[in-house]
Amino acid sequence: MSITVNLTAKNVLGTALQTCSLDPVTGYFRDGCCNTGPTDTGTHVVCAQMTDDFLAFSRAQGNDLSTPRPEYGFSGLKQGDWWCLCVSRWKEAEAAGKAPKINLQATHAETLQYVTLSKLKEYAV
Repeated sequence: MSITVNLTAKNVLGTALQTCSLDPVTGYFRDGCCNTGPTDTGTHVVCAQMTDDFLAFSRAQGNDLSTPRPEYGFSGLKQGDWWCLCVSRWKEAEAAGKAPKINLQATHAETLQYVTLSKLKEYAV
């Protein structure tokens, strides 16, 4: 995976936001980064590495991320994939003991409105 840097958006560490994933392509804007904006009502800002436990948890919450949806160009996620998660889903998973690890350099600074940096560092890879 090549790393690109968004020079305007910042990550939770205060530096330039890095790419989360280009394979599969993630992000609310499908730009590979966990960028956000006014239309992103889900706040897809946490760059997380998928686990089987988290994918099962998300499916049980009504958001099946593992089933392919070819009509949307979505091949489904599997363990090891990186994906921009909604911060609220990550928090729910953390409370349930199912939170996936995160890439701090690719997690948008907006996350800090919802989760402390010290909590995020507990899940950093």
